[in-house]
Amino acid sequence: MKMSRGRIGRLSFSLVIAAIAISAGGVAFAGLGQPSPWEIRLQDSATPVMDNIIWFHNFLLWLIIGITLFVLALLVTVVVRFNAKAHPVPSKTTHHTLIEVAWTIIPVLILVAVAVPSFRLLFQELEIPKADLTIKATGNQWNWAFSYPDDKIDFTSIMLTDEERSKITPTPPRLLAVDNEVVVPVNKVVRVQTTANDVIHSFAIPAFGIKIDAIPGRLNETWFKATKQGKFYGQCSELCGKDHAFMPIVINVVSDEDYASWKKKQLAASAGNSSLASAGAAAQ
Repeated sequence: MKMSRGRIGRLSFSLVIAAIAISAGGVAFAGLGQPSPWEIRLQDSATPVMDNIIWFHNFLLWLIIGITLFVLALLVTVVVRFNAKAHPVPSKTTHHTLIEVAWTIIPVLILVAVAVPSFRLLFQELEIPKADLTIKATGNQWNWAFSYPDDKIDFTSIMLTDEERSKITPTPPRLLAVDNEVVVPVNKVVRVQTTANDVIHSFAIPAFGIKIDAIPGRLNETWFKATKQGKFYGQCSELCGKDHAFMPIVINVVSDEDYASWKKKQLAASAGNSSLASAGAAAQ
C-alpha cells in the first residue's frame, strides 16, 4: 500500500505535535518530590547532588544525539556516494592514515569528556561532608525502621492503606504515603546509614539523587542536603520479597523551627513510652 507525500507529511506533522504535547505534559504535571502523570524526565532536583546528576544526564543525552547523527550522516554518505550505480568502479583503498588516526583519537576524547564529570559526580556522592544530622534506616520485610542516634528517636514507618489515606487532607499519593515520616531540617547535611534485618533492601529518594543498598550485617552510608522544603517520596528499589512494592519512604523537609518542634514532641513521646515501660516492668 502506497502513501502519498501529502499523507506522509501530515502523519509526520502529527507525530511531531504529539511529541511536543507529551513533552509539555511532562513539564506541566511535574510535581515536587514525587512521580507525576506523563512525566518523561527526571524528577525536579532538591539537592546539589541531584543538580549534578541532571546536568550529567542532559550532557550525555546531547552527546549521544550528536554521535548518532554523525554516524547516520556517514551511513547516508556511503549509501549515496558509494553505491554500484554512482560508483561503478569500487575503490581498492585499504588504509588511510588520517581516518585511522581520527577514529582512534576522537573516541578517546569522547571518553575523557564523559569520564571527567562522571568521576567528579562519583566523588561528590561518596565524600560525605561533616553531617549536621545522622539518620539510620533499617529495612525490614516489609517496612522501614528509622533511628536518630544522636537524639535517641526511633520509629517504624509503614505504608498507609487507601482507607487511611482518604482521611487525610490533602490526600497523599497512593502506595507512597506512610504513617511516620522522616523529618529533617532544610539546608542541613544529613548522613543516612542503611542496613537491614533480613534480606537486601535499597533506600532510594529520586529527588535527592540517592540510592543505596541496605544489607544485613553491613552498614552503608550516603548523604543529602535538601535545599527545598516539602515532602519527598521514595521506595525500596531492591526486589526484597512479595511486599517489595509496599515499602515507601517519605522525607519531610521543614524549617529549623518546625524541626525543633517536631523533635521536642518525639522526645516527649519517647520519654512517655519509657515511663510506661518502666512502670509495667515494676508491676511484673
